[in-house]
Amino acid sequence: MSMRGILIEMKQIAFLSSFIFIIYACGNKETQLSDETFYMPAEWEPHDAIWLGWEKDSTYRFYPSIGKIITTLQPHVTVKIAFDSDSLKQTAIAKLIELGVDTTGIKMYVMPGERYWIRDHGAAFLVNEKGELGVADFSWDSYGLPGFLDLKYEGNKDSINSAWKRDLEKRLKTGSVDSLMAFAEGAKIIKTEVIHEGGAIEVNGKGTLILCEATVFQRNPTLTKERIESEFKRVLGVSNIIWMKEGLADDPHYFYRRISGDYVGGGTGGHTDEFVRFVNPTTILLAWVDEAEKDLDPISKMNYERMKENYQILKNAKDQDGKPFTIIKVPLPDLITQEVVIREELKKNGFTLDLSAEIFIPSEAVHVGDTLLRVPAASYFNYLVTNGLVLLPSYTAMGSSKEKEDAVREIFEQQFPGRKIVFFDVMMQNWRGGGIHCSTQQQPERISN
Repeated sequence: MSMRGILIEMKQIAFLSSFIFIIYACGNKETQLSDETFYMPAEWEPHDAIWLGWEKDSTYRFYPSIGKIITTLQPHVTVKIAFDSDSLKQTAIAKLIELGVDTTGIKMYVMPGERYWIRDHGAAFLVNEKGELGVADFSWDSYGLPGFLDLKYEGNKDSINSAWKRDLEKRLKTGSVDSLMAFAEGAKIIKTEVIHEGGAIEVNGKGTLILCEATVFQRNPTLTKERIESEFKRVLGVSNIIWMKEGLADDPHYFYRRISGDYVGGGTGGHTDEFVRFVNPTTILLAWVDEAEKDLDPISKMNYERMKENYQILKNAKDQDGKPFTIIKVPLPDLITQEVVIREELKKNGFTLDLSAEIFIPSEAVHVGDTLLRVPAASYFNYLVTNGLVLLPSYTAMGSSKEKEDAVREIFEQQFPGRKIVFFDVMMQNWRGGGIHCSTQQQPERISN
């Protein structure tokens, strides 16, 4: 099957998913409301809840940090967790209790297809002035999997088709989780053909959206920029879009990639929640590498060049009212690496950072026995803002500069006065290409007139 064939099939899957959901939601009166009044609030606005997902494979070692995140959130906001199955829900409850989490106040939902990174595939919540809740329902293709398969199998249609069909049912279910979340909350669904993940949405709540060309165009090769912009404006209620060029080098597209030389890693290919964030309607944080550090290693050099270009874009950008932004440069942590061995076969159980040779694309081939430097998606930008809190990742335990982390704390204390700033070690999530923000999704408070 050709790439075009896969994209057509994806659209058919998205249609079927929508049709299935309509059967469940046809009795929901909110589905009859007009789309035009909905918009996405900024993350610092009040929340009714924070959603999390739960990963079945405990070998990722996510659980301890999840427990700490939940207990930190609970005094401030309702916690909701979605699970792929009831049996997984029951084992999760037992694990949370073991971690010292009070589960009595947590709202739990069984949503087939749910996976850990709920921000990316889950509901992107919206509100309107009538006090109603909406959800922007983007299409889902597992982080641009078709494009990665084309590289991996060098255009071989049979191999691409075979790999695409693998786990197709699971992907279909995952693509419906946002609709299930909408149904659970009685929210209006606003669908779009645009393929996009929640970790790549950054809004100021007043009409401006930041996107990254590297991810948006990779996911939507058949759509024009004009079509993509019109859809984002329609479903997110924005009027102004700023386009970044590329994200961080240590957030390469898919798992796993040779970034430069012997440095390897995996990620999304440029999610905004790794390098650029609004902290208020007129102020933007941008990841930064100082000139004195840019030649320390190839990753720092790449990030320096990419963020320098993004800085120029932001300097020339205007908000929805035609006014310039204040841009604050935030240091990236010192580069973290781990020597790994390329193995023919990885352990089925237990934790390892070693990688398999067969998961790399031919043009970036590695060989069994190679020793490489694995790089995590480590960034202070994968943070969550909620009621009275800012949850940030910490890297001092991995050897990053305490002075840098203190500088980051100071920036956040200045930008979010009155909120408690809490740092967490989420390195296990970073090794898998994500962090705190990817692991959570805010449900905004409905506007009451």
